[in-house]
Amino acid sequence: MDIWHLRGGNRLEGACFVQGSKNASLPIIAASIISPARSELLNVPQLRDVDAALRILRHLGCTAEQWGSDVYIDSAGLCRSAIPHSLMVEMRSSVIFMGALIARCGSARLSLPGGCQLGKRPIDLHLAALRQLGAEIDEAGGEINCQAQELHGADITLPFPSVGATENIMLAAARAKGDTVIRGAAREPEIIALQEYLRAMGLNVTGAGSGTICIGTFKPEKAVSHRIIPDRIVASTIACAAAATGGNVEMRGVDPSHFSTVLHFLKLAGCDIMNSKRSVRVRAPGKLSAVGEVSTEPYPGFPTDAQPVLMAALLKAEGRTVITENIFENRYRQVPELQRLGADIAVSGRRAEIWGVDCLHGSALTATDLRGGAAMLVAALAARGESTVFDDGHITRGYERFDMRLRSLGADIYLEC
Repeated sequence: MDIWHLRGGNRLEGACFVQGSKNASLPIIAASIISPARSELLNVPQLRDVDAALRILRHLGCTAEQWGSDVYIDSAGLCRSAIPHSLMVEMRSSVIFMGALIARCGSARLSLPGGCQLGKRPIDLHLAALRQLGAEIDEAGGEINCQAQELHGADITLPFPSVGATENIMLAAARAKGDTVIRGAAREPEIIALQEYLRAMGLNVTGAGSGTICIGTFKPEKAVSHRIIPDRIVASTIACAAAATGGNVEMRGVDPSHFSTVLHFLKLAGCDIMNSKRSVRVRAPGKLSAVGEVSTEPYPGFPTDAQPVLMAALLKAEGRTVITENIFENRYRQVPELQRLGADIAVSGRRAEIWGVDCLHGSALTATDLRGGAAMLVAALAARGESTVFDDGHITRGYERFDMRLRSLGADIYLEC
Protein backbone atom coordinates (compact mmCIF):
# COMPACT_ATOMS: atom_id res chain seq x y z
CA MET A 1 0.00 0.00 0.00
CA ASP A 2 1.33 3.43 -0.98
CA ILE A 3 0.40 6.34 1.28
CA TRP A 4 0.74 9.86 -0.09
CA HIS A 5 1.04 12.58 2.56
CA LEU A 6 0.28 16.14 1.46
CA ARG A 7 -0.11 19.55 3.03
CA GLY A 8 -1.87 21.89 0.65
CA GLY A 9 -1.54 25.62 0.18
CA ASN A 10 1.90 25.89 -1.41
CA ARG A 11 2.15 27.64 -4.77
CA LEU A 12 4.02 25.45 -7.25
CA GLU A 13 6.93 27.31 -8.83
CA GLY A 14 10.03 26.44 -10.80
CA ALA A 15 10.95 24.11 -13.64
CA CYS A 16 11.03 20.35 -14.12
CA PHE A 17 11.61 17.78 -16.81
CA VAL A 18 8.75 15.48 -17.76
CA GLN A 19 9.27 11.71 -17.86
CA GLY A 20 9.07 9.52 -20.93
CA SER A 21 5.64 8.28 -21.98
CA LYS A 22 4.24 5.16 -20.38
CA ASN A 23 1.71 4.72 -23.18
CA ALA A 24 4.44 4.96 -25.82
CA SER A 25 6.89 2.69 -23.97
CA LEU A 26 4.61 -0.31 -23.47
CA PRO A 27 3.63 -1.05 -27.10
CA ILE A 28 7.22 -0.45 -28.21
CA ILE A 29 8.46 -2.94 -25.61
CA ALA A 30 5.94 -5.46 -26.98
CA ALA A 31 6.98 -4.64 -30.56
CA SER A 32 10.58 -5.56 -29.74
CA ILE A 33 9.71 -9.26 -30.13
CA ILE A 34 8.41 -9.20 -33.73
CA SER A 35 11.90 -10.11 -34.93
CA PRO A 36 15.10 -11.42 -33.24
CA ALA A 37 16.80 -8.09 -32.73
CA ARG A 38 18.47 -5.99 -30.05
CA SER A 39 16.68 -2.83 -28.97
CA GLU A 40 18.01 0.12 -27.01
CA LEU A 41 15.17 2.28 -25.71
CA LEU A 42 16.00 5.66 -24.18
CA ASN A 43 13.91 7.90 -21.90
CA VAL A 44 11.82 5.00 -20.60
CA PRO A 45 10.08 5.84 -17.30
CA GLN A 46 10.76 3.64 -14.27
CA LEU A 47 7.23 2.44 -13.55
CA ARG A 48 5.39 -0.66 -12.33
CA ASP A 49 3.79 -1.14 -15.76
CA VAL A 50 7.15 -0.99 -17.51
CA ASP A 51 8.57 -3.51 -15.05
CA ALA A 52 5.59 -5.80 -15.70
CA ALA A 53 6.17 -5.58 -19.47
CA LEU A 54 9.85 -6.45 -19.06
CA ARG A 55 8.97 -9.42 -16.87
CA ILE A 56 6.67 -10.65 -19.64
CA LEU A 57 9.58 -10.44 -22.08
CA ARG A 58 11.83 -12.40 -19.74
CA HIS A 59 9.13 -15.05 -19.29
CA LEU A 60 8.96 -15.40 -23.07
CA GLY A 61 12.72 -16.05 -23.19
CA CYS A 62 14.05 -12.59 -24.07
CA THR A 63 16.75 -10.64 -22.28
CA ALA A 64 15.25 -7.42 -20.91
CA GLU A 65 16.83 -5.04 -18.42
CA GLN A 66 16.30 -1.44 -17.34
CA TRP A 67 19.15 0.75 -16.15
CA GLY A 68 17.82 4.12 -15.10
CA SER A 69 15.85 5.48 -18.04
CA ASP A 70 17.46 3.11 -20.55
CA VAL A 71 16.02 -0.30 -21.48
CA TYR A 72 18.00 -3.00 -23.29
CA ILE A 73 16.18 -5.89 -24.97
CA ASP A 74 17.47 -8.86 -26.94
CA SER A 75 14.57 -10.89 -28.32
CA ALA A 76 16.67 -13.53 -30.09
CA GLY A 77 16.02 -16.03 -27.31
CA LEU A 78 12.22 -15.86 -27.45
CA CYS A 79 10.97 -19.43 -26.96
CA ARG A 80 7.38 -19.15 -25.68
CA SER A 81 4.15 -17.69 -27.01
CA ALA A 82 2.00 -18.01 -23.89
CA ILE A 83 1.73 -15.40 -21.12
CA PRO A 84 0.45 -16.59 -17.72
CA HIS A 85 -2.54 -14.97 -16.07
CA SER A 86 -0.39 -13.72 -13.18
CA LEU A 87 1.53 -11.45 -15.57
CA MET A 88 -1.41 -10.48 -17.79
CA VAL A 89 -3.53 -9.06 -14.96
CA GLU A 90 -0.92 -6.52 -13.91
CA MET A 91 -1.65 -4.05 -16.70
CA ARG A 92 -4.18 -3.36 -19.43
CA SER A 93 -1.51 -2.90 -22.11
CA SER A 94 -0.42 -6.54 -21.83
CA VAL A 95 -2.98 -7.34 -24.56
CA ILE A 96 -0.63 -5.66 -27.06
CA PHE A 97 1.64 -8.72 -26.83
CA MET A 98 -1.02 -10.66 -28.74
CA GLY A 99 -0.27 -9.05 -32.11
CA ALA A 100 3.49 -9.20 -31.55
CA LEU A 101 3.46 -12.91 -30.63
CA ILE A 102 1.29 -13.86 -33.60
CA ALA A 103 3.69 -11.98 -35.86
CA ARG A 104 6.79 -13.70 -34.47
CA CYS A 105 5.52 -17.15 -33.48
CA GLY A 106 2.28 -17.68 -35.38
CA SER A 107 0.54 -18.27 -32.07
CA ALA A 108 -0.37 -16.52 -28.84
CA ARG A 109 -2.10 -17.68 -25.69
CA LEU A 110 -3.04 -15.21 -22.99
CA SER A 111 -5.81 -14.26 -20.60
CA LEU A 112 -7.90 -11.11 -20.55
CA PRO A 113 -5.78 -8.13 -19.46
CA GLY A 114 -5.90 -6.24 -16.19
CA GLY A 115 -5.49 -2.52 -15.43
CA CYS A 116 -7.76 0.16 -14.00
CA GLN A 117 -11.45 -0.69 -13.72
CA LEU A 118 -12.91 2.14 -15.80
CA GLY A 119 -15.82 0.19 -17.25
CA LYS A 120 -16.16 -1.92 -20.37
CA ARG A 121 -13.04 -1.96 -22.52
CA PRO A 122 -13.70 -4.94 -24.79
CA ILE A 123 -10.99 -6.26 -27.07
CA ASP A 124 -13.49 -7.32 -29.73
CA LEU A 125 -11.97 -4.83 -32.19
CA HIS A 126 -8.53 -6.41 -31.66
CA LEU A 127 -9.82 -9.93 -32.26
CA ALA A 128 -11.92 -9.05 -35.31
CA ALA A 129 -8.97 -7.29 -36.94
CA LEU A 130 -6.56 -10.15 -36.25
CA ARG A 131 -9.06 -12.57 -37.77
CA GLN A 132 -9.04 -10.42 -40.92
CA LEU A 133 -5.27 -10.93 -41.04
CA GLY A 134 -5.77 -14.70 -40.97
CA ALA A 135 -5.61 -15.57 -37.28
CA GLU A 136 -7.87 -18.24 -35.84
CA ILE A 137 -8.96 -17.27 -32.33
CA ASP A 138 -10.70 -19.30 -29.64
CA GLU A 139 -12.06 -17.67 -26.49
CA ALA A 140 -12.93 -19.77 -23.46
CA GLY A 141 -12.86 -19.24 -19.72
CA GLY A 142 -11.26 -15.83 -19.94
CA GLU A 143 -8.39 -17.18 -22.06
CA ILE A 144 -7.59 -16.27 -25.66
CA ASN A 145 -5.84 -18.76 -27.91
CA CYS A 146 -4.63 -17.44 -31.30
CA GLN A 147 -3.16 -19.45 -34.14
CA ALA A 148 -2.04 -18.36 -37.61
CA GLN A 149 -0.18 -20.62 -40.03
CA GLU A 150 0.37 -17.60 -42.26
CA LEU A 151 -0.83 -14.03 -41.81
CA HIS A 152 -1.91 -12.13 -44.89
CA GLY A 153 -2.40 -8.44 -45.54
CA ALA A 154 -5.89 -6.98 -45.28
CA ASP A 155 -7.87 -3.77 -45.65
CA ILE A 156 -9.20 -3.18 -42.13
CA THR A 157 -11.67 -0.48 -41.12
CA LEU A 158 -12.03 0.20 -37.39
CA PRO A 159 -15.50 1.37 -36.29
CA PHE A 160 -13.85 3.30 -33.46
CA PRO A 161 -10.27 4.67 -33.37
CA SER A 162 -9.05 2.26 -30.68
CA VAL A 163 -5.44 2.84 -29.71
CA GLY A 164 -4.87 -0.75 -28.60
CA ALA A 165 -6.50 -2.28 -31.66
CA THR A 166 -4.49 0.00 -33.96
CA GLU A 167 -1.27 -1.05 -32.22
CA ASN A 168 -2.10 -4.77 -32.31
CA ILE A 169 -2.87 -4.60 -36.04
CA MET A 170 0.38 -2.74 -36.74
CA LEU A 171 2.38 -5.41 -34.92
CA ALA A 172 0.65 -8.44 -36.40
CA ALA A 173 0.66 -6.97 -39.92
CA ALA A 174 4.41 -6.36 -39.72
CA ARG A 175 5.05 -10.04 -40.54
CA ALA A 176 2.01 -10.61 -42.77
CA LYS A 177 2.36 -11.51 -46.45
CA GLY A 178 1.16 -8.57 -48.53
CA ASP A 179 0.12 -5.04 -47.64
CA THR A 180 -2.24 -3.99 -44.85
CA VAL A 181 -4.25 -0.79 -44.63
CA ILE A 182 -5.85 0.36 -41.36
CA ARG A 183 -8.69 2.85 -41.87
CA GLY A 184 -10.18 4.76 -38.95
CA ALA A 185 -6.92 4.22 -37.04
CA ALA A 186 -6.16 5.97 -33.77
CA ARG A 187 -4.15 9.16 -34.30
CA GLU A 188 -2.43 9.59 -30.91
CA PRO A 189 1.24 10.64 -30.68
CA GLU A 190 1.94 7.19 -29.23
CA ILE A 191 0.82 5.62 -32.54
CA ILE A 192 3.28 7.84 -34.40
CA ALA A 193 5.99 6.82 -31.92
CA LEU A 194 5.27 3.13 -32.54
CA GLN A 195 5.48 3.73 -36.29
CA GLU A 196 8.90 5.37 -35.90
CA TYR A 197 10.18 2.40 -33.87
CA LEU A 198 8.83 -0.09 -36.40
CA ARG A 199 10.50 1.86 -39.20
CA ALA A 200 13.79 1.62 -37.33
CA MET A 201 13.22 -2.15 -37.10
CA GLY A 202 12.92 -2.29 -40.90
CA LEU A 203 9.15 -2.12 -41.50
CA ASN A 204 7.74 -0.06 -44.35
CA VAL A 205 4.90 1.69 -42.49
CA THR A 206 3.41 5.12 -43.17
CA GLY A 207 0.43 7.28 -42.28
CA ALA A 208 0.42 7.21 -38.48
CA GLY A 209 -1.31 10.30 -37.17
CA SER A 210 -3.54 10.63 -40.25
CA GLY A 211 -6.16 7.99 -39.52
CA THR A 212 -5.04 5.73 -42.40
CA ILE A 213 -1.96 3.58 -41.83
CA CYS A 214 -0.30 1.54 -44.58
CA ILE A 215 1.95 -1.41 -43.69
CA GLY A 216 4.16 -3.04 -46.30
CA THR A 217 7.35 -5.03 -46.49
CA PHE A 218 9.57 -5.87 -43.53
CA LYS A 219 13.36 -6.11 -43.86
CA PRO A 220 14.49 -6.79 -40.27
CA GLU A 221 17.37 -4.88 -38.74
CA LYS A 222 19.62 -6.57 -36.18
CA ALA A 223 19.80 -3.61 -33.78
CA VAL A 224 17.55 -0.64 -33.06
CA SER A 225 17.92 2.52 -30.95
CA HIS A 226 14.85 4.61 -30.18
CA ARG A 227 14.01 7.49 -27.83
CA ILE A 228 10.62 7.47 -26.08
CA ILE A 229 8.51 10.62 -26.45
CA PRO A 230 7.58 12.71 -23.38
CA ASP A 231 4.46 11.76 -21.44
CA ARG A 232 1.66 14.15 -22.39
CA ILE A 233 -0.63 13.02 -19.54
CA VAL A 234 2.05 13.56 -16.89
CA ALA A 235 2.68 16.98 -18.45
CA SER A 236 -1.06 17.67 -18.31
CA THR A 237 -1.14 16.65 -14.64
CA ILE A 238 1.73 18.98 -13.71
CA ALA A 239 0.10 21.81 -15.69
CA CYS A 240 -3.18 21.24 -13.83
CA ALA A 241 -1.38 21.16 -10.47
CA ALA A 242 0.26 24.48 -11.33
CA ALA A 243 -3.12 25.95 -12.27
CA ALA A 244 -4.84 24.59 -9.16
CA THR A 245 -2.26 26.13 -6.81
CA GLY A 246 -1.93 29.50 -8.56
CA GLY A 247 1.56 28.48 -9.59
CA ASN A 248 4.16 29.33 -12.20
CA VAL A 249 5.78 26.19 -13.61
CA GLU A 250 7.90 25.46 -16.66
CA MET A 251 7.81 21.91 -18.02
CA ARG A 252 10.88 21.00 -20.05
CA GLY A 253 11.41 18.27 -22.62
CA VAL A 254 7.76 18.23 -23.70
CA ASP A 255 5.95 18.68 -27.01
CA PRO A 256 3.18 21.30 -26.51
CA SER A 257 1.23 19.97 -29.51
CA HIS A 258 0.73 16.63 -27.73
CA PHE A 259 -1.48 18.16 -25.03
CA SER A 260 -2.67 21.35 -26.70
CA THR A 261 -6.34 20.72 -25.81
CA VAL A 262 -5.47 20.62 -22.11
CA LEU A 263 -3.48 23.84 -22.44
CA HIS A 264 -6.43 25.37 -24.31
CA PHE A 265 -8.77 24.85 -21.36
CA LEU A 266 -6.20 26.05 -18.84
CA LYS A 267 -5.87 29.20 -20.92
CA LEU A 268 -9.67 29.59 -20.86
CA ALA A 269 -9.46 29.24 -17.08
CA GLY A 270 -7.18 32.29 -16.97
CA CYS A 271 -3.66 30.83 -17.13
CA ASP A 272 -0.90 32.36 -19.21
CA ILE A 273 0.51 29.64 -21.45
CA MET A 274 3.96 30.20 -22.98
CA ASN A 275 5.15 27.57 -25.44
CA SER A 276 8.46 26.89 -27.11
CA LYS A 277 9.48 23.91 -29.21
CA ARG A 278 10.43 21.77 -26.19
CA SER A 279 8.89 23.47 -23.17
CA VAL A 280 5.67 24.91 -21.76
CA ARG A 281 5.24 27.44 -18.97
CA VAL A 282 1.94 27.66 -17.11
CA ARG A 283 1.42 30.79 -15.02
CA ALA A 284 -1.85 30.77 -13.13
CA PRO A 285 -3.88 33.65 -11.69
CA GLY A 286 -4.93 33.79 -8.07
CA LYS A 287 -8.43 32.60 -9.03
CA LEU A 288 -9.29 30.40 -11.99
CA SER A 289 -12.45 30.77 -14.06
CA ALA A 290 -14.80 27.97 -15.10
CA VAL A 291 -14.35 26.87 -18.70
CA GLY A 292 -17.92 26.03 -19.75
CA GLU A 293 -18.14 22.72 -21.60
CA VAL A 294 -15.46 20.02 -21.86
CA SER A 295 -16.02 16.78 -23.80
CA THR A 296 -13.56 13.90 -23.99
CA GLU A 297 -12.90 12.60 -27.50
CA PRO A 298 -10.36 10.44 -29.32
CA TYR A 299 -7.18 12.30 -30.21
CA PRO A 300 -6.84 15.09 -31.28
CA GLY A 301 -9.81 15.83 -29.03
CA PHE A 302 -9.59 16.32 -25.28
CA PRO A 303 -8.05 13.16 -23.75
CA THR A 304 -10.04 11.05 -21.32
CA ASP A 305 -6.85 10.47 -19.29
CA ALA A 306 -6.63 14.22 -18.59
CA GLN A 307 -10.27 14.60 -17.61
CA PRO A 308 -9.83 13.78 -13.89
CA VAL A 309 -6.86 16.13 -13.42
CA LEU A 310 -8.57 19.01 -15.23
CA MET A 311 -11.60 18.46 -13.03
CA ALA A 312 -9.36 18.67 -9.97
CA ALA A 313 -7.80 21.91 -11.22
CA LEU A 314 -11.22 23.54 -11.63
CA LEU A 315 -12.68 22.69 -8.21
CA LYS A 316 -12.11 26.26 -6.98
CA ALA A 317 -12.68 27.99 -10.34
CA GLU A 318 -15.29 30.72 -10.31
CA GLY A 319 -18.48 29.55 -12.06
CA ARG A 320 -19.73 26.26 -13.52
CA THR A 321 -17.97 23.73 -15.73
CA VAL A 322 -19.68 20.75 -17.34
CA ILE A 323 -17.60 17.73 -18.36
CA THR A 324 -18.97 15.02 -20.66
CA GLU A 325 -17.06 11.75 -20.61
CA ASN A 326 -17.49 10.02 -23.97
CA ILE A 327 -14.82 7.30 -23.76
CA PHE A 328 -15.27 5.37 -20.48
CA GLU A 329 -18.56 5.05 -18.63
CA ASN A 330 -16.86 4.68 -15.24
CA ARG A 331 -14.36 7.55 -15.42
CA TYR A 332 -15.83 9.55 -12.52
CA ARG A 333 -14.72 7.24 -9.73
CA GLN A 334 -12.63 10.07 -8.28
CA VAL A 335 -15.69 12.27 -7.67
CA PRO A 336 -16.76 10.92 -4.22
CA GLU A 337 -13.18 11.32 -3.01
CA LEU A 338 -12.91 14.89 -4.33
CA GLN A 339 -16.19 15.66 -2.55
CA ARG A 340 -14.49 14.69 0.72
CA LEU A 341 -12.26 17.73 0.14
CA GLY A 342 -15.34 19.94 -0.18
CA ALA A 343 -15.77 19.88 -3.96
CA ASP A 344 -19.21 20.67 -5.39
CA ILE A 345 -19.67 18.08 -8.14
CA ALA A 346 -22.89 16.49 -9.40
CA VAL A 347 -22.72 13.50 -11.75
CA SER A 348 -25.53 12.33 -14.00
CA GLY A 349 -24.59 9.55 -16.38
CA ARG A 350 -21.69 10.71 -18.51
CA ARG A 351 -22.00 14.36 -17.41
CA ALA A 352 -20.34 15.94 -14.40
CA GLU A 353 -21.22 19.47 -13.28
CA ILE A 354 -18.59 21.29 -11.22
CA TRP A 355 -19.37 24.47 -9.31
CA GLY A 356 -16.27 26.22 -8.02
CA VAL A 357 -16.00 26.53 -4.24
CA ASP A 358 -14.06 29.10 -2.23
CA CYS A 359 -12.08 26.60 -0.24
CA LEU A 360 -11.08 22.94 -0.19
CA HIS A 361 -10.02 21.26 3.06
CA GLY A 362 -7.68 18.34 3.64
CA SER A 363 -9.05 14.84 4.10
CA ALA A 364 -8.22 11.14 3.91
CA LEU A 365 -8.78 9.80 0.38
CA THR A 366 -8.51 6.48 -1.42
CA ALA A 367 -7.18 6.33 -4.96
CA THR A 368 -9.56 4.52 -7.28
CA ASP A 369 -7.47 4.27 -10.44
CA LEU A 370 -4.35 5.77 -12.03
CA ARG A 371 -5.66 9.12 -13.30
CA GLY A 372 -8.27 9.45 -10.56
CA GLY A 373 -5.49 9.06 -8.00
CA ALA A 374 -3.45 11.76 -9.73
CA ALA A 375 -6.51 14.04 -9.61
CA MET A 376 -6.68 13.56 -5.84
CA LEU A 377 -3.06 14.68 -5.51
CA VAL A 378 -3.78 17.80 -7.61
CA ALA A 379 -6.85 18.67 -5.53
CA ALA A 380 -5.08 18.01 -2.21
CA LEU A 381 -2.28 20.40 -3.20
CA ALA A 382 -4.93 23.11 -3.62
CA ALA A 383 -6.67 22.33 -0.31
CA ARG A 384 -6.04 23.79 3.12
CA GLY A 385 -4.48 21.48 5.65
CA GLU A 386 -3.27 17.91 5.47
CA SER A 387 -4.50 15.15 3.18
CA THR A 388 -3.62 11.51 2.92
CA VAL A 389 -4.17 9.46 -0.24
CA PHE A 390 -4.22 5.70 0.29
CA ASP A 391 -3.26 4.00 -2.93
CA ASP A 392 -2.94 0.36 -3.89
CA GLY A 393 -0.16 1.18 -6.36
CA HIS A 394 -2.32 2.91 -9.00
CA ILE A 395 -0.47 6.22 -9.21
CA THR A 396 3.01 4.73 -9.44
CA ARG A 397 1.86 2.71 -12.45
CA GLY A 398 2.00 5.90 -14.49
CA TYR A 399 3.96 8.56 -12.58
CA GLU A 400 7.69 8.19 -12.01
CA ARG A 401 8.96 9.57 -8.68
CA PHE A 402 6.05 11.98 -8.72
CA ASP A 403 6.45 13.03 -5.10
CA MET A 404 10.03 14.14 -5.79
CA ARG A 405 9.02 15.95 -8.97
CA LEU A 406 6.27 17.90 -7.17
CA ARG A 407 8.51 18.54 -4.17
CA SER A 408 11.09 20.13 -6.47
CA LEU A 409 8.37 22.63 -7.40
CA GLY A 410 7.58 23.48 -3.79
CA ALA A 411 4.85 20.99 -2.94
CA ASP A 412 4.68 19.64 0.60
CA ILE A 413 4.32 15.96 -0.31
CA TYR A 414 6.01 12.68 0.36
CA LEU A 415 5.28 9.07 -0.49
CA GLU A 416 5.33 6.33 2.11
CA CYS A 417 5.70 2.94 0.45
